[in-house]
Amino acid sequence: TSGLERILNDQLSGTPGGTLRAGNRVIGRQAPRQAPPVKSSIDPEVQAAAVTALAGRSGGAVALDPRTGEVLGVSGVGFSGLQPPGSTFKIITVSGALEAGITKPDASFPAESAAVLSGVRLENSFGESCGGTLVVSFAKSCNSVFAPLGAKLGAERLVRTAEAFGFNQAPGLAGAATPTIPQAAALGDDLGVGSAAIGQGAVQATALTMATVAATIADGGRRPRITALAAGDRPAPTTSAVSAATARKVERMMLAVVRPGGTGSSAVITGVPVAGKTGT
Repeated sequence: TSGLERILNDQLSGTPGGTLRAGNRVIGRQAPRQAPPVKSSIDPEVQAAAVTALAGRSGGAVALDPRTGEVLGVSGVGFSGLQPPGSTFKIITVSGALEAGITKPDASFPAESAAVLSGVRLENSFGESCGGTLVVSFAKSCNSVFAPLGAKLGAERLVRTAEAFGFNQAPGLAGAATPTIPQAAALGDDLGVGSAAIGQGAVQATALTMATVAATIADGGRRPRITALAAGDRPAPTTSAVSAATARKVERMMLAVVRPGGTGSSAVITGVPVAGKTGT
């Protein structure tokens, strides 16, 4: 009823057998056939690491291979725990803004502690003042930059971009919750759109959702189809979310997050280029 048994039930259920009769006459017989064994994509070492890292705390962790779409490990409520994704959603917002041509990585933004949309202040984390280039603003996760940028992008383009990354669509794994963003008309004024653009308001996602968003950037802007079956070296079927050029720009910004001065610098691994995005 849950976990891998639920996800892989169709592959494991086999073919039932039986006897078809017309009165006392046997018309046909079918012997039951056991399903062939399946191999899941779960990597025991990755799975153990995900469970250990969460350490029983409320939350979820999901590890994916962007090339194959394989789920390598899951812990906690990684599939089922819907919640506002916070600033991790800025990956989607900046992707939409770059695709629309309304900003570019070297665009400059004033250092401010908050943005005012529809008469309401949306503050940066801890009320900090930040700004600079788009890359720096992303690395420092400036709400004062990204809420107005989302409002400028507009409700329709923001929702369309989110849906290209998999929102409002079932993830394709049994038991995995569907991430949602309201339709454009329901987002309302600039405040509603700006709040959604920084992952607040009525936007809902799981760790699986945001892992898929990151995997899409890692795979050059193509969203992989997620699977719990071992894929070997077979590349995942993909759906285009953003252009490869936009994905490269967003990748650059995500790398800046995990460097000194970025909000995710604690995720540095010596000798390994790490890209990410923090969110509260």
